[in-house]
Amino acid sequence: MFWDKPTETLHGEKLKALQLKRLKKTIRDSQNVGFYKKCLADAHVRPDDIRTLEDIQKIPFTKKQDLRNGYPFGFFAVPLKKVVRIHTTSGTTGKPTVVGYTPNDLDAWADLIARNMTMVGVTEDDIFQNMVNYGMFTGGLGFHYGAEKIGMTVIPSATGNTRRQIEMIQDFGVTTIHCTPSYAMHLSEVAEEMHASLDSLKTGIFGAEPWSETMRSSLEERLGVTAFDSYGLSELFGPGVAFECPERDGLHIWHDAYLVEIINPETGENLGNGEQGELVITPLVKEAMPLLRYRTGDITMKLEDGCLCTRGQKISRITGRSDDMLVIRGINVFPSQIEHVILKIPEVGNQFMVYVDRVNHLDEMTVDVEINRDYFSGELTDLARIQKKVVKELRDALELRTTVKLVEPGSLPRFEGKAKRVIDRRGDAI
Repeated sequence: MFWDKPTETLHGEKLKALQLKRLKKTIRDSQNVGFYKKCLADAHVRPDDIRTLEDIQKIPFTKKQDLRNGYPFGFFAVPLKKVVRIHTTSGTTGKPTVVGYTPNDLDAWADLIARNMTMVGVTEDDIFQNMVNYGMFTGGLGFHYGAEKIGMTVIPSATGNTRRQIEMIQDFGVTTIHCTPSYAMHLSEVAEEMHASLDSLKTGIFGAEPWSETMRSSLEERLGVTAFDSYGLSELFGPGVAFECPERDGLHIWHDAYLVEIINPETGENLGNGEQGELVITPLVKEAMPLLRYRTGDITMKLEDGCLCTRGQKISRITGRSDDMLVIRGINVFPSQIEHVILKIPEVGNQFMVYVDRVNHLDEMTVDVEINRDYFSGELTDLARIQKKVVKELRDALELRTTVKLVEPGSLPRFEGKAKRVIDRRGDAI
């Protein structure tokens, strides 16, 4: 189950030598970008000063706002005529990030996706339904071309029309699906309402948002798949940066293509294996848009090396984002922690929304959660018992008092793309 075994299993000094060679080239290429030419000059770092992998710490970080400031083409290291495709991020919090690709970039990206899918046992005999956005979002075309490179039969169903998605799974005998975990949960709900069998499914690939082990178990039970976690960012090609192997105990990052650091998000200090912090990545094979020490904002940690599959070092699954982390009365809270609690309580469903307000100068968190249809009797005593149970479980897990509101099944919003489960209204407080 290897797409490129010699590269995937590269370790030790051979891997370090390849990384250093590619890092030096990336730094040289970055000097075609005005931002990096000034950045290194201001830091009094010359490209020739990077003689070891550790020397990368001499280079300042790149932040998402830097990329937005370069809108649209300020971070391209090649002439626009050599860029054959452009993707962007959503831009929901400001100007979108523009990402360009040369033909070699697209080929390298498809190759990484092919590695990932082959690693989990997907082959040319599989029928693949890609239920993510095919617009400027990188998830659609990224997986599409990687799957075609393997030789799979690809169904570019994109998002929306969930009943039609289910019909396609049944009619075409789909074996592998790709979507966000929140949409997969919605898909399972609609399938249950339709009394539709999805017994052709074998493999589910889920990413683009943090999700928990509890949700994995729920998706596997409801959809009948083996669920794998996928990680990527548009700025780093897109999906394909890291992926779970059949051990499903952390995600392998392709170290020939990405140089990885974990830092303390407050101080920028590098952290060791087993220490949770912000993921910083320097891509090593990008032509159109090289990046140096890009702060992803994603919270994870490096795991000890030595996976049974013989591939390289892994990171733990993403627990949240440094900029999505909620600080409630001095306590750090990630939405994934709330999800983990909710999914363990049978009396409530899997859909929830979190609202954060400032009341009399104090932070207050309210969690709206749907009641499970099987427990929705409408009896006030039952509702009070369930509400009390959810409050206790959240308090035990978060060490934080929360307000819980139970709402009717199906009343909370569903998401086809990334789920937005937190509305922080503290900025509206006077």
